[in-house]
Amino acid sequence: MGSSEFVRAAPRLEGIVSAVGYRTADRRPALHRGLPSPYLTVIFSLDGPIASGRTPGQATGTDAVRTDIIVGGLHQSPAYVVQAERQAGIQLAVHPLAARTLLGLPAAALTGQLVTGGTDVFGDRAAEVRERLCELDRWEDRFALLSGYLRQRAATDSAAGSVRPEVSEAWAWLARHRGAGTLGGLSRHVALSERRLTALFRAETGLSPKQAARLMRFQHAKAAVVRAVAAGGPPDLARVAADTGYYDHSHLVRDFQQYTEASPTRWLAEECRNIQAGAHGGGEEWET
Repeated sequence: MGSSEFVRAAPRLEGIVSAVGYRTADRRPALHRGLPSPYLTVIFSLDGPIASGRTPGQATGTDAVRTDIIVGGLHQSPAYVVQAERQAGIQLAVHPLAARTLLGLPAAALTGQLVTGGTDVFGDRAAEVRERLCELDRWEDRFALLSGYLRQRAATDSAAGSVRPEVSEAWAWLARHRGAGTLGGLSRHVALSERRLTALFRAETGLSPKQAARLMRFQHAKAAVVRAVAAGGPPDLARVAADTGYYDHSHLVRDFQQYTEASPTRWLAEECRNIQAGAHGGGEEWET
């Protein structure tokens, strides 16, 4: 079965939704589905490069994206990640409206590719930080180093500008409604036409408000399913659908099929080991 270690740290910086350190050893190599979520993903590998792709064939083939530092934008389909026999790293879930502050660019700038190499976003300094992370022995020290690096970037890099207040309030409204609000209600709340709001929202995040709302709703539904499995019981998908704003059970299944490219049953079977090991939780979606 191998060994797995997952260590969660309390976010030390505004805009960081979750921070997880992971280390696995002596596990059979496998392919993991990194699911879409309402958050950006940043991973600093403490082992070798992480191989990923839009399809299983790409992730395991010669044209896989291989990088020591991953930055992933908001996406609508799973990213396939190769789980090596041994791996370690730190994974952050970053609020998309914090991208300008922490990454130096709007989240929309990351939507053209499934993943972007970290040094292309952060610069060469990120590679030095990664080397220092690899030299440290304690997770607490690693989290402190990475948080300090990002805090320094946020304090010194103001070139990316700020998020429009209408977009910030629109995101907050969608989050309060857990993705169940209507576009008409949202546009009235921020006093913009639906067309204007959609244009501004997409320019900032790379998604339309409707796409972001669907991701938020799916995130809550998936979390409920994971909690049920972690507690040792089968998930009641009909109840989950009703509790998280879906029309019915089949509506939830359709979203699962889009975002995971699998049925809920198949996805749970593939991820059972990760769930039992504590890999799922918080905002992170690329548990490797």
